[in-house]
Amino acid sequence: MRLLVFLIYFLPVAAFGQDRTPSHCIALAQNTPGLEYLHKASWQDPLASETVRLSYVAHSTYLLQTAGGLSVATDYTGFLGSADLIPDVVTMNHAHDSHWTALPDPQISHVLKGWEDGRTPADHHLDLGEMLVRNVPTDIRNSYSGGTEKYGNSIFVFEVAGLCIGHLGHLHHEPDPAQYAALGRLDVVMAAVDGGLTVDLPTMIRIMKKLKSSVVLPMHWFSGTSLDVFVAGMRDEFDIDRRDSSDIELSLRTLPKRPTVIVLNPSYLNAE
Repeated sequence: MRLLVFLIYFLPVAAFGQDRTPSHCIALAQNTPGLEYLHKASWQDPLASETVRLSYVAHSTYLLQTAGGLSVATDYTGFLGSADLIPDVVTMNHAHDSHWTALPDPQISHVLKGWEDGRTPADHHLDLGEMLVRNVPTDIRNSYSGGTEKYGNSIFVFEVAGLCIGHLGHLHHEPDPAQYAALGRLDVVMAAVDGGLTVDLPTMIRIMKKLKSSVVLPMHWFSGTSLDVFVAGMRDEFDIDRRDSSDIELSLRTLPKRPTVIVLNPSYLNAE
């Protein structure tokens, strides 16, 4: 019964008008045949219709950009680089101060905190027409008391261009069945692979294999060691694609035929 409640609660509402291509986050997913990735040289380039660009900025901050001009910064710290960019939406988590800022730019239209007061979960369901942003709360370890802080983290899900894109934030435990159900089918997932400050690597690898996302984008790695261990643990079920670039463009039509870990190199956004 609880699972049914979670499914109903997190079902996305219809977009305003017909602007957003419906996603299959909660629906039973069908395999989508893949062709090839699209990639352009700059985060400032225009995007083709029904395409999303994901740029790995730093640490656990990614910039998501849509063909319609929306931009979202995840685990936003207040700095994206020298570029004069004000995101439309920022998401934040507060396990550490490298995942949030107390002073977000007042020009940002939507600042979504992944935590509330420790007693009630954050609850976001932001429909921007082209994109729906929602969250699934999880718990975190309290750095000072050593105990558990209820609902201290949020997994943010971005439904756009028919894709379901998830950012796990500062995840400290494997999602329970209700949380997995609330997440639904994620086509793309950004996952912390530090192996200590967040979940340990065996747990993260288990989570990734359970989600079976078409694209896994590692983040929150401090050296090549933990990243290499993560990649090695994924090789039996995922292809591995290491890139020199910091960004990738994806669409529903161009997802890989086989689940793939794509390693991007972080780079701050610079004005050109």
